[in-house]
Amino acid sequence: MGKEVKTNAVRILDRNKVDYELKKYECDDFKDGVSIADMLGQSYDMSFKTLVTVGKSGKYYVFAIPVDKEMDMKKAAKEVGEKNIEMLHVKDINAVTGYIRGGCTPIGMKKSYPTVINESAKEHDKIIVSGGRLGLQIILKPDDLIKV
Repeated sequence: MGKEVKTNAVRILDRNKVDYELKKYECDDFKDGVSIADMLGQSYDMSFKTLVTVGKSGKYYVFAIPVDKEMDMKKAAKEVGEKNIEMLHVKDINAVTGYIRGGCTPIGMKKSYPTVINESAKEHDKIIVSGGRLGLQIILKPDDLIKV
């Protein structure tokens, strides 16, 4: 069997000597975060989805929020100093981030974009984010996510 191919996110965690755990699961196509958390028996509060937005200025912003929450676009825009923001179109996710829908993680995108992690992450010893591809999760401390 061949060597496991690491995602950019995993390489960055290794390079920064961050303690993390990888969780693999079967997934052939996009499933939303709530469905994955249900499938794996994980808490919604600890499972974070990655949302990529574009501001009126044309700049990109990344938000990590619990999988069962909806983002208030006006509050998010205010948080990053924009008049308004909108979700990045699905067809543009790979070009902007280097990841695909359902495998997008706030760690190791093509470029470093301003990233906002929901403050509820600090309520947990560890949180779960995508590992950079379908069927892969990273479990790590919120402070380590902030660090990288």
